[in-house]
Amino acid sequence: MPLTHEQILRFLSSVHPYDVLPREAVEAIEPAFVSQAFAAGDAIYAFGKELDGLYIIYEGEVEVTDENDVVVSNLGLRNSFGERGLLRDGLAATTAHATTDCTLLLLPAKGFDQLLKEHEAAQRFFDRSRSDKPVKADLATTQVETLMAQNPVTCDATDDVQAAAVLMRDKRVSSLCVTDGDSLTGIVTTRDLSGKVLAEALPVTTPISQIMTADPITLAPSAIGSDVLHAMMERRIGHVPIVEAGKLVGIVTQTDLTRFQAVSSAELVSEIARAKTAKDMAKVTTRIPQLLVQLVAGGRPHQVVTRLITDIADTATRRLLMLAERKLGPPPVPYLWLACGSQGRQEQTGVSDQDNCIILDDAVTDADREGYFAELAKFVCDGLDVCGYVYCPGDMMATNPQWCQPLSVWRGYFNSWVNKPVPEAQMLASVMFDLRPIGGYTGLFDNLQDKTLKMASKNSIFVAHMVSNSLKHTPPLGLLRGFATIRSGEHKNSLDLKHNGVVPVVDLGRVYALQGRLGEVNTRARLEAAQHAGVLSKSGGRDLLDAYDLIAETRLEHQANLVKAGAAPDNYLTPSTLSEFDRSHLRDAFVVIKSMQSAIGHGRGMLS
Repeated sequence: MPLTHEQILRFLSSVHPYDVLPREAVEAIEPAFVSQAFAAGDAIYAFGKELDGLYIIYEGEVEVTDENDVVVSNLGLRNSFGERGLLRDGLAATTAHATTDCTLLLLPAKGFDQLLKEHEAAQRFFDRSRSDKPVKADLATTQVETLMAQNPVTCDATDDVQAAAVLMRDKRVSSLCVTDGDSLTGIVTTRDLSGKVLAEALPVTTPISQIMTADPITLAPSAIGSDVLHAMMERRIGHVPIVEAGKLVGIVTQTDLTRFQAVSSAELVSEIARAKTAKDMAKVTTRIPQLLVQLVAGGRPHQVVTRLITDIADTATRRLLMLAERKLGPPPVPYLWLACGSQGRQEQTGVSDQDNCIILDDAVTDADREGYFAELAKFVCDGLDVCGYVYCPGDMMATNPQWCQPLSVWRGYFNSWVNKPVPEAQMLASVMFDLRPIGGYTGLFDNLQDKTLKMASKNSIFVAHMVSNSLKHTPPLGLLRGFATIRSGEHKNSLDLKHNGVVPVVDLGRVYALQGRLGEVNTRARLEAAQHAGVLSKSGGRDLLDAYDLIAETRLEHQANLVKAGAAPDNYLTPSTLSEFDRSHLRDAFVVIKSMQSAIGHGRGMLS
C-alpha cells in the first residue's frame, strides 16, 4: 500500500537534511516524493543507466555494488543513495538492489535539483567537496573556541589571596577564574594582587571575594577573535572567560591573541634557518602544533597545511646539513640528501617520523662512506629526532648504511626491485618512489626518477604487484552504514585515519603516477596529473579528490582538536565524536575509495 502524505512528511522530518529545513519547506517538497516497493533481490538501478532520482530507505535494506560487482555499501533505514550519479551526469555510479523487502522514497531528479538550489543545508549535505571553506586565518574569521585555553585554573571565592598567588605561580598563569561549581562568579589577576593587595598592604588572609572582579565580561565559544580583542581594548582588560550555557569552558588572554597572530610558517622557517644547534631548533618546532591549529582554524586546504608544515622540516634538515658540514668540513664528494615518506610527498601533519636517505657520487670511497658520510647522517638524523621528527621505526634513514650509497648502487636497487618484485621489494619501491631532494647536489637525482618510472611502467608484472600492494590498506567500512573501528587495544572503537583513510589514496596515487609515468610526488598533485593525463577519468578523479580532501582535512581537524585540548595529536578518531552529517560524509568518502580500489584491482583504472 502506498504511503500517505502524512507518513512521508513525518518520516522526512526525522531524516537529515530535511530535519533542519523549515517546516513549510518540507511540506512544499513532500508531494514530489513517490513511495516504491521492492521485493528482496529486485534491482533498483544499474551502473551506467539513467537515474530516476534520489532514493531514501523507508523500510528494509539495500546493497550497493560498484561496476565490478564489489559491495561498497549496505544501507538501512533513513539512508539515501544515488546522489553521486545525480550530481555528476545523471547516470548511476553504482548498482543497487534490495536485499530484503523494501519501501523506498524516490525524489525525482528535477525535485532533487530544486532541493539543492533552494536550500543551502541540503546543498552542504549532498556536496562532498570542501570548496566552501574560508582560506585566511585571522582574528576576524577564527572562532574563540580555537583560541581559548580549555579547563582554566579556578579557585573559590573563600580562598585567601596567598593561596591564589601560590596557585598562579605553580600553574604559571596570570589569572584565576573564581567559580561556584561550574558557574563563573568572578576573576582575579596578578594585577589585582599587586594593585589591591600589595599596594594597599592587605593581609595575605584576605579572601578572594574582596579583590576579585565580580561578574566579569564573558564571551561564548562561537564568538570570533576580534570580539575578544575589541572587548580587551574597550575595557582595558587582559583576560576574557569563555562561558557556554552558564558553564565556564575556557579563557582567552592577551598572550593567546599574540601567540595566534605571531605563529606563522615563515617565522618558524626564519628562526630555524638562524638556529645554531638542534636544541635551538627544537624550541621552534614545539610551536608546530599551534601553527597546525591556526592553519586549520583559518580553513586552509589540507594540501596547504601539510606543505607549510613540511617546509619547516625541510628547513630544519638543510640547517642541520649546514651545521654538520661546519663540524666535519667540506664533503669529500658531492652528495644529495633526500626525503621519502610523508616529508618526501610534502604531506607532514602534527605526527611525523623521519624517512630519508643519501645518494653519493660514484667517486666516493668506502672510507668516506663509512666515515664522513656516516657521521653526517648521524648528526642530521639525531638532530631531527631532537626536533621531534622521531627515528623511523623501519630504519628507513640515512644512518642505515643500506640507504647511504653511491648513485650506481641506487640504480641497481631500483633495477632489482622492478625486475624481482618480491614483497620486500614492493615495500621499498613504494617508499622510494616518493623521493624528493632536500639538500646537496641535485644533479645526482637528475633522470633517475624518469628512467625508473619508464622502466617500471613497462614491466607489467611489477605494475601488477604495485596494484596488489596498493590494496592492502582498505577503508574502514562496516555493515549497514557503519564504520569498522579498531576492535581492541589502546585505540579501541576508533578509526585510523592514516592507515585506513589517507594511505589507501597515497598508495593508489603512486600507482597512477607509475602508470602515467608522472613525476609528481605529492599525492594530490599525482591525482590531478593523472586526471589530466587521462589515467583517471574527469568525473571519477573529481570524486576521488573530493573524498581524499574530506578525509585528509578531517584528520587535520582531529589533530587540531587534540592540540586545543592539551593532548598530543594522533590519527585515531572516534566516530561518535562526529555529527551525523560528518559521519555520513566521511563514510561516503570511504565508499568512493573502496570503489576506486575495486576498479584498479580489476584492471579498469579509475572510476568512469
